[in-house]
Amino acid sequence: MWSLLTCTLCLLVASQLDPQGVRAEDPELDPQVKTEVVFRPEICTQRSKRGDLVNVHYDGFLEENGSQFYCSRSDKSGHPQWFVLGIGQVIKGLDIGMMDMCPGEKRKITVPPALAFGEKGKAPVPPNATVVFEVEVYSVSRGPRSMEAFGEMDNDSDKSLTKAEVKEYLKLSYEKGGKPRDDAFYEKIMADIFHKSDQDKDGVISAKEYNIYKHDEL
Repeated sequence: MWSLLTCTLCLLVASQLDPQGVRAEDPELDPQVKTEVVFRPEICTQRSKRGDLVNVHYDGFLEENGSQFYCSRSDKSGHPQWFVLGIGQVIKGLDIGMMDMCPGEKRKITVPPALAFGEKGKAPVPPNATVVFEVEVYSVSRGPRSMEAFGEMDNDSDKSLTKAEVKEYLKLSYEKGGKPRDDAFYEKIMADIFHKSDQDKDGVISAKEYNIYKHDEL
């Protein structure tokens, strides 16, 4: 299933794969989430942790019949999805199951309903469904929510972030990890960060808007 599958039905971007009430605010290893390491590189320079920005391709299947309900490779432009791990941008089971992953690692993660889409489900996932994700991590970098990272991005030390500052930080992070991408890729991530974080829509992200989780370090 690790080949470039053609999805018959795909959902929206990864950040919309969270059911109501099933968010990962304090994800720790949970015996209900089953993880199987399919492949792990011999050399692992960085392992994923809460607050890291991860770049991932993943496919979602119903355990009951194996039918596929999500495929990041054919969602929109087919770019790997990005999200900050452990803060509820994806279902709680993924936040838990993707901890401690290396760049290049592949896992099969089985998630029970309580840590997936719950009693109500979320179309096309039916109620009370156990789901299985096949995940491949492309990069792991320090997330944009650490206040240390804020200082690194704030080049002019004005306590606010411009789009150019955020984009440059993302570009340097991916290049440092040996995964440089084209300009459109960085533009997409930067635009989504501002869409979610620039609450007053003034074109910059203030320190208060940036630290919405109220942690010095996520």
